[in-house]
Amino acid sequence: MSGAARGSPVGRLVRSADFERVLSSRSRVQSVHFALHHVPGLPSVARRPPPKAVAPKLSTGQSTNLSPAVDDCRFPGPAEAPAEPAAGLWLGAVVPKRHARRAVTRTLLKRSIRQAVAARADALPAGLWVVRLRAGFDRTLYPSAASEALRHAARLELDRLLSDASGGARPAAG
Repeated sequence: MSGAARGSPVGRLVRSADFERVLSSRSRVQSVHFALHHVPGLPSVARRPPPKAVAPKLSTGQSTNLSPAVDDCRFPGPAEAPAEPAAGLWLGAVVPKRHARRAVTRTLLKRSIRQAVAARADALPAGLWVVRLRAGFDRTLYPSAASEALRHAARLELDRLLSDASGGARPAAG
């Protein structure tokens, strides 16, 4: 179950179809390093085809006791039908390697993106949001891959970007 369905203010986009749908729209707001895309609506739901019935192939011939293996047993319950996503805010972050070479930096930027959006979740309209890193941070200014200075600079820029997208509303304390 996603964050938005559990009551958390921001759910996570995980399907590539949702990312493609949002990124195919024009960016709503851009800053020096980030672009913000938005599409109203809900994320798509993964639909799995029903499993095919397969006749057992035994090398020893036909057995009279054909009880299904434990792994093949199907128990009815909530896992049978995929849950429809709840209305709310759904976020995806795109931080490509070409702009942030080190995994530590990519993780820091994704975490900063999620925290900044969660702080402004009440001010942003519902729908699918994707924050995309469109240019790398200057390595001469931020030589450390996960420095406090880089975290602070990214957070300030993200706050400004989200403020522009939400019409200038202040973030929630936290």
